[in-house]
Amino acid sequence: MEAEAAEGGPTLYPLVKATFRLGDETHDVCARKGTTLSGQLASFKEESMEILKEFITKHNAPAEVPDEPLEGSDGEDDGEIPAKPPVKKRKSEESPPGPSFKFL
Repeated sequence: MEAEAAEGGPTLYPLVKATFRLGDETHDVCARKGTTLSGQLASFKEESMEILKEFITKHNAPAEVPDEPLEGSDGEDDGEIPAKPPVKKRKSEESPPGPSFKFL
């Protein structure tokens, strides 16, 4: 009550709090700016996005590391034309011979 009387209004406390668990790391986020719920949500979003950005940057693979080549390929194009797969012959569109009838 003393804080209310000293400032002339209600005490401000965070309405928005969360804890992020990203792998082994734990981050507590508490809205630090804003007097309204929407203002605190905006502040919370900014702080959360900064934490996520740092986490992704920290745990992302370096760009200069090449991907592992597929098994059986050396990763280089030595100018050889790959062997073509065998071509399947299409069945002829003629109707197959049907049963033969003999009339007596």
